[in-house]
Amino acid sequence: MTEPRKGARRPPAARHPRKKPTMAEILAERGIVLATLAGIPKRDRRDVEAEVLLNAWNAIRRGLYRPDPRDKPRDALRKWLHGIAWRLASHYVHSAYARRAVLHPSPLGLLREPVGIDMHAQIEAREVLDAMTELPDWQLEALLSVDDPESLVAYAKRRRMNPSTAASRLRIAREALALKLRRWRR
Repeated sequence: MTEPRKGARRPPAARHPRKKPTMAEILAERGIVLATLAGIPKRDRRDVEAEVLLNAWNAIRRGLYRPDPRDKPRDALRKWLHGIAWRLASHYVHSAYARRAVLHPSPLGLLREPVGIDMHAQIEAREVLDAMTELPDWQLEALLSVDDPESLVAYAKRRRMNPSTAASRLRIAREALALKLRRWRR
C-alpha cells in the first residue's frame, strides 16, 4: 500500500448519515448557546438566544447544515451552534443599539412633561365604547370600517354594496354615535 502524498486530501475518517437535526436536538444543545452568549446583558440574552435558535432552524431547513463527516453528529451540531451564537453575539455587541444604550433608573423623569394615564381621556373612551355597544350591528360595522387599512371603496366592494351606500351608512352611524354621546353627557 502506498502512502498518500504530503498535502493530498485524504478521504474522511468517518461518515455519518446526512440527517437534518430536529428542533428538539437543537434545543437539547441550548447550553452551548447560552454559554456563548454569556457576555450579553441579561435583558437581551433571551432575544439573542431566540434569534440563534431561529437562524439555526432556518439554515437547517434551507440545507445549509453540512457538518464535517469526521465529527460525531452531536459534536458537529454543538460546533455549528457555537459558531452561529458567536457570530450573532458579535453582531449584537457591535450594533448601534448596544453601543448607544444608556440605562437610567428613572427614564420617565427625563421627560419635560408628565407622562401617565389621563383619567379624563379614559372616562371619555369608556363612554364612547358603551355608546357603541348600543348601536345596531350595521352601524357598529360601518364605524369600525374606518379603522381598517383598506379604503371605504374596498370595504364596500367586499360587502357587495355601492360605495355611496357605504359612505352614507358611515355618516348615519357617526351621527347616531354623536347623538348618543350628547344624551349621555347631559
